[in-house]
Amino acid sequence: MSKFMLLYSGGGMPEEEEERNAILAQWMVWYGAVGEAVVDAGNPFGASKSVTGTGVSAGPVSAPASTGYTIISADSLEAAVALTKDHPHVKLGGQVSVYETFDVM
Repeated sequence: MSKFMLLYSGGGMPEEEEERNAILAQWMVWYGAVGEAVVDAGNPFGASKSVTGTGVSAGPVSAPASTGYTIISADSLEAAVALTKDHPHVKLGGQVSVYETFDVM
């Protein structure tokens, strides 16, 4: 089994509490469906700064900004993508980038 980072970008949360609760319920259904493959449920991201060789600037390096992450385990990149296809973040107009991670230390 390998670990994969799901990096969320774009999307958003509605302002109405009832709509937010409905979306959070969709996330919980997704987490339940993925089950033990979830290694780290992750968290949303807040404010950011970019650090480069020329200095520090406000905001993310790329657009749309990354908004959070989850780490899952799967047998392959294709299997990790399959677990992500019905992700609620995608249904909200967001994007999910799936990255394989490697243990180097």
